[in-house]
Amino acid sequence: MSHRTTRTPLLTLLTTTALAVGGMGGLMLHTPLAAQTVVPTVPPAASVRGLPDFTDLVDLVGPAVVNIRTTEKASAAASGSSPDEQMLEFFKRFGIPIPPGMTPRGPRQERAPSEEAQPRGVGSGFVLSADGFVMTNAHVVDGADEVIVTLPDKREFKAKIVGADKRTDVAVVKIEATGLSAVKIGDVNRLRVGEWVMAIGSPFGLENSVTAGIVSAKQRDTGDFLPFIQTDVAINPGNSGGPLINMRGEVVGINSQIYSRSGGFQGISFAIPIDEAVRVSDQLRTTGRVTRGRIGVQIDQVSKDVAESIGLGQPKGALVRGVEPNSPAAKAGVEPGDIILKFDGKEIEKSVDLPRLVGNTKPGNKSSMTVFRRGNQRDLSIIVAELEPEQPTAKAATPEPGKAQSSGALQGLGLSLTELTAAEKKELNLKGGVRIASAEGPAARAGLREGDVIVAIANAETASVKDVEAALAKLEKSRPINVLFRRGEWAQYAVIRPPR
Repeated sequence: MSHRTTRTPLLTLLTTTALAVGGMGGLMLHTPLAAQTVVPTVPPAASVRGLPDFTDLVDLVGPAVVNIRTTEKASAAASGSSPDEQMLEFFKRFGIPIPPGMTPRGPRQERAPSEEAQPRGVGSGFVLSADGFVMTNAHVVDGADEVIVTLPDKREFKAKIVGADKRTDVAVVKIEATGLSAVKIGDVNRLRVGEWVMAIGSPFGLENSVTAGIVSAKQRDTGDFLPFIQTDVAINPGNSGGPLINMRGEVVGINSQIYSRSGGFQGISFAIPIDEAVRVSDQLRTTGRVTRGRIGVQIDQVSKDVAESIGLGQPKGALVRGVEPNSPAAKAGVEPGDIILKFDGKEIEKSVDLPRLVGNTKPGNKSSMTVFRRGNQRDLSIIVAELEPEQPTAKAATPEPGKAQSSGALQGLGLSLTELTAAEKKELNLKGGVRIASAEGPAARAGLREGDVIVAIANAETASVKDVEAALAKLEKSRPINVLFRRGEWAQYAVIRPPR
């Protein structure tokens, strides 16, 4: 008789084999004596040779890491499902104490209106200063009626929210305590990809959990105002707001986000760089809010095709798709289609660099800016305003159709154009331009469509259809043609590749 051996998942194996469960969740697996094997003893030094030891870091930073619970007043419709039924089942099965905020519920029942505080969520944080300032994520405390901070020594304090900034997901809360252990802030610029880092937090409410990994990438662009640190440190719900720590025991980031299809850790975690977080926390502690600069432009990335076709060379800078009326950019002379190359002397390598530089500029500051416009660089002076909530853009009126014109050169590109009336130019805030009546063939493949307004072609302004025809006549027939056009309120580039 043949015997088949099957491999069973760990959780299944533990639940189907006799277990002795300790009061705090300790597990002992009983196996038949004949199945036991003798494992050779390995000297401790040899077993960990070349691997980092995090024990001293835990002793150093652990006392400054806190658990944060939030509550909110229950409403009449407060009934619902548990935060994580699978985790609750895991805790009950193995005798692990259920964390605060994850109370199991019985059959779903209608509840009477109640003003009692109900558990809302669990997160992490760390002590910034000995007098009780604690940093965490804005989403940890967002919407909370009460914030409770638990120290590693089990002391609990009701915390006051000093301020929260949703754009960077940074918040500061204050507890009435003194003589606290505070973290040491590290230098993010010294952080290297491949370097070991450690996280301490409360995943699923399990306090003082330690995980470790390496820095996977820096300057990872996932938001307008922050370049995140990417790691493979195991981060799960509840770790939010906890510190990311280097091997010198310094905090280099705040664990904030994970990439996950299941809701749990899948090997990609993101942390807010601590230098950015401290800059935000300083303003929150001083004024309770964050003040940022703005110049009033809508921007986009510069593609390789566009950079080559307009003579910029390398794809860099921020393409201005639109300029808000009466904004600092409009007053400084910025035009749709400009490519901003420098701000206050700092190079704009990617479009996301611009909002970060402008956002960190104090409103009212007079700044310099270098733009690339139709083959030439120009230096502009701009006074930065304060960032305000975005206002909805008014929908442009549908223009009356004009007489379409299409010469031999235009037909070859699949374009049919109409002149803009004076009223249309005034409405669009344009000095010139021609409207596309139809776009087919090469023009359609470039992304152009009926209703777009061409304002420049081959780096030459187009005030009329004749200007377009004149610009095309000067070009080689096989050469790609860059077109700057307006669609609604926003400007962008297209590259038409003529048929061969």
